[in-house]
Amino acid sequence: MMDRKQNMTTDKRQQKNKSQNKDNQNKRQQNKKQQSIRKNSAETVAQLGMFIAVAMVFSYIESFIRIDIAVPGIKLGLANIVTIVVLCKLGLADAVLVSVLRIFLSSLLFGNFTVMIYSLAGAAVSMLFMWISVKTGFFSTTGTSILGGVGHNIGQLIVAYLVIKNQNILIYAPVLLISGTVTGVLIGLAAAFVIRAVGGQIGKV
Repeated sequence: MMDRKQNMTTDKRQQKNKSQNKDNQNKRQQNKKQQSIRKNSAETVAQLGMFIAVAMVFSYIESFIRIDIAVPGIKLGLANIVTIVVLCKLGLADAVLVSVLRIFLSSLLFGNFTVMIYSLAGAAVSMLFMWISVKTGFFSTTGTSILGGVGHNIGQLIVAYLVIKNQNILIYAPVLLISGTVTGVLIGLAAAFVIRAVGGQIGKV
């Protein structure tokens, strides 16, 4: 009887130790996952911060470039290089975040409230067009950029029409569509080059 009781006690201890070891192992795995998530989050924030900073530098450079051809205010859209790269490599949510923060900060530093409204409207339509392009995979990076450039000008033209309430402003549509296409090609080629050069390192967090 004593031997049986001792064996039962030993078995219970072994089972308890196994249970504790399993719990400890699960806790270690959970801690590793939490540490990995925190590390990935920090590195993702760092990447997005870098993209916003680069986009703002492009916006600052572009503020010195004037292209007054038929319609005043036409821009190359250099910051869209960053938006396309982020959209293609990190996804829509991160691209929207980078674009909105860049527009907000750039408007505060280099522009005004009116510039911000026009920029946000253009960015919204541009992002929609580019997201559909990336989602469907029908267009190349350059094609996506062209859609973005055209969409940006359409968005700004819509806001201008709603503000001015004059149909005559729509006569600028052909020029804006052409300029959006031309600048879209240039920005698309630049974005494609960046993606080929360093795209493999983006998002590896």
